[in-house]
Amino acid sequence: MLLAVDAGNTNVVFALVAKREIVARWRIATDARRTADEYAVWLNQLLGLEGYSMADVNAVIIATVVPRALHNLTVLSTKYFKVEPLVAGSDAAPWGIVLDVPEPQTVGADRVVNAIAAHARHKTDLIVVDFGTATTFDVIDYNGAYKGGIIAAGINLSLDALVSAAAKLPRIAIEAPTDRSVIGRTTEDQMHIGVFWGYVAMMEGLVTRLRAEIGRPVKVIATGGLSVLFDAHSDVFDAIEPDLTIRGLSILYERSTARA
Repeated sequence: MLLAVDAGNTNVVFALVAKREIVARWRIATDARRTADEYAVWLNQLLGLEGYSMADVNAVIIATVVPRALHNLTVLSTKYFKVEPLVAGSDAAPWGIVLDVPEPQTVGADRVVNAIAAHARHKTDLIVVDFGTATTFDVIDYNGAYKGGIIAAGINLSLDALVSAAAKLPRIAIEAPTDRSVIGRTTEDQMHIGVFWGYVAMMEGLVTRLRAEIGRPVKVIATGGLSVLFDAHSDVFDAIEPDLTIRGLSILYERSTARA
């Protein structure tokens, strides 16, 4: 089975994939100092809880936007799974799609992998919205080429900045306000309205502008942990695909091994 690893700025996601089907997934906070041995102890226990063992893994692919985390993840693969990992975007696992931007080397691995998966499932012009540490909006044309996009602060980052800069504002949870009124009666109500509906307005406004600039029929795909929450309060998305990045890694692994 394939172990697909998506190392983001906030979390590292490990997923066990068999024939493109995700059979198990686990998440741990990103810490570039975490050693291969620490990953191995944690993963060994979780694999066992799902009825698997390390011996069931015969391939590893890694996508990371945290360069310092790559070394320990590579050691994890070679030492504990006895395989040389494929690193998304490397010579052994090239993207296989056109990155039609002036500085293709600066595009985050997660964004390219999302583009690969989205185009494989939807053969049309696409906007992929990924709710992570940052919220990214990526444009993929009907040929599968990555055309560029938008980077905005994630909603948790926005809330953290607000609370840390305003001494009297309380910490609140990321959730939809209890009703649709945008006149808050308490400080917490006002914060919920500003953070949540403000974010929905930003998201819908940027998608509207992207649609207008593309000028052709476009599908909007959402991924990331908060996509389901926002989908319940907006009709801007055509599909919710929370496992888009892992599915893209699975596709990239298949293409790379076939090429080799």
